[in-house]
Amino acid sequence: MSNFYGVRAAAATIPARTDALAGVRTRRIAAFGIDIVLVSILAALVWTGLLIVTFGLSAFLLPPIYPLVAFFYNGVTVSGPRMATPGMRVMDLEMRMSESGARAPFINAAVQALLFYLSWLLPPVFLVSFADAEKRCLHDILAGVVVVRRL
Repeated sequence: MSNFYGVRAAAATIPARTDALAGVRTRRIAAFGIDIVLVSILAALVWTGLLIVTFGLSAFLLPPIYPLVAFFYNGVTVSGPRMATPGMRVMDLEMRMSESGARAPFINAAVQALLFYLSWLLPPVFLVSFADAEKRCLHDILAGVVVVRRL
């Protein structure tokens, strides 16, 4: 059974679109740099807004704001019509379901982001992308998605 990119589930072959995976790793790193800045700005705005609205009483309850913002940022932007975060769009990338090539639903996109941030606790798991035919990291495999160049 082949997926959207022509890769067989049992034995990996070359993708049907040879440029779909070209330079994906490098572009993903640059996209992450852009997205982390945007998430940081959004989290700071939300944190400041909540701090002002509650007159400072919520200061001790606000540290989880950053992961929540990152979760929804990735889930909403990737599951949207452009299938990419702003950083991914700048780097000409999009995220799709690995089997069908369809747009990733919110839960898959958000779980992929959650697993990505958890991957930073054990950085060697990022090396999985060098062994995977579709250049997917472990968090992509677990979420059932693949990041490719924009079609």
